[in-house]
Amino acid sequence: MSMTVKKRSVMVGGHRTSISLESAFWDALVRLASAEGKTITEMVSDIDAARTGNLSSAIRIWVLERAMQGLLKPEQAAAERKPDRGKDG
Repeated sequence: MSMTVKKRSVMVGGHRTSISLESAFWDALVRLASAEGKTITEMVSDIDAARTGNLSSAIRIWVLERAMQGLLKPEQAAAERKPDRGKDG
């Protein structure tokens, strides 16, 4: 699993902003958003609305909290992993 941080552009509040996330966090964000029936844009906007600090950090915490709740299964990660094309949903 790559630990390389990659900068991605996403829409938040009608404007583009960048987030820097490791591939593992991006993949988890994509899977969790999909499980909730949301696009990446919708999910990041929800996280943005509730955050108090840095958006990239808020996303990592959001993903971690859901993983700790059992919403991310390790076997799903391997089975669902697809090449990252940098799309924001």
